[in-house]
Amino acid sequence: MEIILLERVAKLGQMGEVVRVKDGYARNYLLPRGKALRATGANKERFETQRAQLEARNLEARSEAQKVGEKLDGQSFTIIRSAGEMGQLYGSVAARDLAEVLTAGGFSVAKQQIALHTPIKAIGLHKVTVELHPEVEAVVTINVARSPEEAERQARGESVLQGREETNLEDLGLEVGAALAEAGGEEL
Repeated sequence: MEIILLERVAKLGQMGEVVRVKDGYARNYLLPRGKALRATGANKERFETQRAQLEARNLEARSEAQKVGEKLDGQSFTIIRSAGEMGQLYGSVAARDLAEVLTAGGFSVAKQQIALHTPIKAIGLHKVTVELHPEVEAVVTINVARSPEEAERQARGESVLQGREETNLEDLGLEVGAALAEAGGEEL
């Protein structure tokens, strides 16, 4: 199906371009959301008469998104979750969770604006992109930790897992050595 784009759509084109897309993509996504019109003669004329108005609306939305993006870019948000000894979360942190945290932090963000391709499944600092407008992005840091104290340590750059891993390896080495001694073998 040929459509006229009413705004910039990532990986598709700029406003005003006539592009060919699959029928389902146009019917189920672009047309209902007001991102495009069918490329008929009447719609092409209608677009040309409204072009200046659409460009002004797009420019206004982009400038608002840039203002929010400047405030949001580089911000850090903390999420407290349960995790195992090795830092594996018992659940995961999805785009919905991130949108809730950003909204609680004073930024109005929908889950569709969070560019998270796979859920976060481990504690640590994670960089996440927020797409505020097709032309404006902000990168935030998400600090996933088991407790507020652990989040503070991670924010300072300390590894919260390092001490536990070394302790576990030392314990394991001692246990193996003791088992070998009991069996009459020699330690390596």
